[in-house]
Amino acid sequence: MSADTTAATTGKGTPAPPRNRRGARQDFVTRNFGVLSIAAVLVVLFAFFSVQTDAFLSANNLVNVARQVAPTVIVATAMTFVITTGNIDLSVGSILGLTAAALAIFAESGSPLVALLLTLVLGLGIGLVNGALTAFGKLQSFIVTLAALTAVRGLALLITDGYSTPITSEVLLPIGNGKLAGLYTPTWIAVVVVAFGWYVFNHTRFGRYVVAVGSNAESLRRAGVDVRRIQLAVLTLTGLAAGLAGVITATRLASGSSNSGTLFELEVITAVVLGGTALMGGKGSILGSAIGAVTLGVISNGLVLLRVDVYWVPITQGLILIVAILLNAKLFGRISGQKG
Repeated sequence: MSADTTAATTGKGTPAPPRNRRGARQDFVTRNFGVLSIAAVLVVLFAFFSVQTDAFLSANNLVNVARQVAPTVIVATAMTFVITTGNIDLSVGSILGLTAAALAIFAESGSPLVALLLTLVLGLGIGLVNGALTAFGKLQSFIVTLAALTAVRGLALLITDGYSTPITSEVLLPIGNGKLAGLYTPTWIAVVVVAFGWYVFNHTRFGRYVVAVGSNAESLRRAGVDVRRIQLAVLTLTGLAAGLAGVITATRLASGSSNSGTLFELEVITAVVLGGTALMGGKGSILGSAIGAVTLGVISNGLVLLRVDVYWVPITQGLILIVAILLNAKLFGRISGQKG
């Protein structure tokens, strides 16, 4: 009997059932529905804005959009870990504002590199406090980070008196305005963060633990894993990511303002939910969150090019968030139920 014939039979000599390619495709779509759906929306938006305005597809516009969405992409990557565990971080916008202002103040009174390091440590520290109160203080992350949203924004206003502080350092400004191979530095930073986040989420033990915390924390706890450390780690991660976003924002604008990042948390959470991450935890997609962030940036840019009133941008984002949550709760749940 030939090798091909042997491979096509079972152990009892009966023909093996042919591979169900349709079933395999359906399973692939089911597992990646969030990413595929938001990618399809992005393609439609590109087509729509390309037809409506010639400026949209210009190289300069697309490069600028990539730079503008970089902070959202970076923080959305970290937020995917948080929401997948069943938690949330509402303080990222305030952390962005505080770190943007702090970078400018630190740079005025010392070494630019020290200022950069202190700023990132500041963001990480706030995330660490959020994580400790949530994981070890046994408080709801929603309450903890909501309180931090107010307190951190207030601290930013306190240290700046509500004024912007210019940044003139030739060491720091290239972080937000430098270029490499035709793309701005923030874009490359975002690409590296997404690639690293995707690898950690999908191919490391930590990533598996993150999913397990959101889907069945008790089973993970019984397996001997300290769930509190996972919760602490993911919330610390968003603090660091928001600090990095603050650095990018301040150096791009060449000034640190306590008002930076207003409603930024709404944009980040919308991007993550659009990308297919389940709000109740247990399911997430780094790639989906990144595409979701780019989609929001394309919508904002397209509306501006169409000369739509700028106040429609947050209104549109709010409506998109409602639709995304509805799809997340209904459609994704139904598909998962059909799969089971």
